[in-house]
Amino acid sequence: MQITVKIKLEPTREQNILLQATTQEYIRLVNQIVADFVEADTTLKYTSKTVVAELSSAVKNQAIQDAKSVFKKYKKNVRTNARLKPEDQKEVRVPILKKPVAIWNNQNYSLKENVLSFPVLIADKSKRIEVKVVLTDYQRERLNGKLGSLRITQKSGKYIAQIAVEMPEQQSKGNKVMGVDLGLKIPAVAVVEGGKTKFVGNGRQNKFIKRKHHSVRRKLGKLKKLKAIEKRHNKEQRWMKDQDHKISRKIVNFGKENQVSVIRLEKLSGIRQTARTSRKNEKNLHVWSFYRLAQYIEYKATLAGIKVEYVNPKHTSQKCPKCGELNKANDRKYKCGCGYKAHRDRVGAINIMSATVADGVA
Repeated sequence: MQITVKIKLEPTREQNILLQATTQEYIRLVNQIVADFVEADTTLKYTSKTVVAELSSAVKNQAIQDAKSVFKKYKKNVRTNARLKPEDQKEVRVPILKKPVAIWNNQNYSLKENVLSFPVLIADKSKRIEVKVVLTDYQRERLNGKLGSLRITQKSGKYIAQIAVEMPEQQSKGNKVMGVDLGLKIPAVAVVEGGKTKFVGNGRQNKFIKRKHHSVRRKLGKLKKLKAIEKRHNKEQRWMKDQDHKISRKIVNFGKENQVSVIRLEKLSGIRQTARTSRKNEKNLHVWSFYRLAQYIEYKATLAGIKVEYVNPKHTSQKCPKCGELNKANDRKYKCGCGYKAHRDRVGAINIMSATVADGVA
């Protein structure tokens, strides 16, 4: 499978200027080539020698390939739109890249120790520059695979390198199934065949952090500080993503520790309807990303050789795991007439573990 490893770059002042010029020229060239293709209504035979741009030949070639990909998607959208009824048709716009970016294939860059080396155009000549990078042990482990293309982009004023890596397929040595129930008060509850259970995350903390950010944004809104509001929103999103990464990692590690071969989650299209909520939780329900957390779990599970399946969410929170009767939980407690008692989210995870697989698709 292919994954993307994101690395923070630490360019010098001169390198920063070169990166800015390269990424801006790259999207200019891609947009220009796409415009030429659209005008000709077909792809043209462009090469690094025939296109004019302040870029090295390696980057020019990659820009041509990107332009072909953008044009191909545009033509597909045009054909799809043409098949619709006249009253349903919409204007198909030509895609225009706006965010500065540049791409190098795996033969035109190298990563050794904490230095990333790649060619840029300096005084009309292609020369390699060596930029310092910040690598964690986790990133180093992932970069041991076969390296693919290098993509450099800018985020929040800082340059980030995204490296595609081909990872060898792993196979779980386990044979157990694990059900995972996603919620608000407890972000994730996992139950393995045999009954071993793990509660992961702190919903109260999540709500507190979100209320705190919301309160600050309201105050900034009254002061009409739009940039500060955006900055605060981005900070909240980073925190939420970090929580989802930590929760998903703990869930997958729990599965590995207990020899799990399959993780089952509720089918995502119904999770918002089945997630337990209340009036005070209603706002949190639509901003907390169940989808992202499920994607993180699936991504990490696949790396560990664990299969992920999505199941029909019907009655997973109401069905008694012992007798099959449907009951509504009282707050956090689930109780059935047959005498079965458990935490309601644990009941959900147990039922997810044995529920019908919904075509294996989210």
